[in-house]
Amino acid sequence: MDVVREIADSLVEKRDLPEFKSGDTITVHYKIKEGNKERIQQFQGVVLQRRGTGSTETFTIRKMSGSHGVERIIPINSPFIDRIDINKLGSVRRARIFYLRERSGKAARIKEKRTFSKK
Repeated sequence: MDVVREIADSLVEKRDLPEFKSGDTITVHYKIKEGNKERIQQFQGVVLQRRGTGSTETFTIRKMSGSHGVERIIPINSPFIDRIDINKLGSVRRARIFYLRERSGKAARIKEKRTFSKK
């Protein structure tokens, strides 16, 4: 099985994406093809989980659109990802924060991790 995984990893190009984890608020700039035109759409939300390893790694991102929650599962190695921006670093204790699905309003907030820069 390791031979198959090594071949699959060698076929996928390595992307230079920032490190993020569950609880972080990120913006994914995603390429959308409509007919013969191509545009970049932004999807900003909270990372619920990262799952998988190597070429099959994915992450789930959730945002609120009006009063409805919208989730999207995106492969890390997708050629349609233009770039990923990290907006806020979240401080959560779990790797998968599915409990956000049942919460709304102030209960759905995530504590922000403070980062101090050295001068």
